Amino acid sequence: MVKGIHHISMKCNIGEIARVKDFYINVLGMSICREWPEGMMIDSGNGLIEVFVTGNGEHRKGSIRHIAFATEDVDNVIDKVKKAGYEVFIEPNDKVINSSPEYQFRMAFCFGPLGEEIEFFDEK
Repeated sequence: MVKGIHHISMKCNIGEIARVKDFYINVLGMSICREWPEGMMIDSGNGLIEVFVTGNGEHRKGSIRHIAFATEDVDNVIDKVKKAGYEVFIEPNDKVINSSPEYQFRMAFCFGPLGEEIEFFDEK
């Protein structure tokens, strides 16, 4: 049976791979766990991000809405993202979902180097 999510896969063009690597490694502090001529796998801490170089092509949005990364300090991560020049389209804010039990968290969103929507999430 399913044990969890192993990886999320993204494609990029040849000219985008350096920016992708810089964002996930230098801005967000993740690490590369393996690399090959057509791509790499990045360790996010509890799952992998697989990035494939697919030549020159068009990006298409699929059915996945966004990637959410757990963090203990949403504001600090967003500061680093902004300093690196990435667009934050939802500023850090606190939310409460009126569920049973009540669900409290702090979150923010930015666009990554490939236009992917990324949420930074701190569950309270």
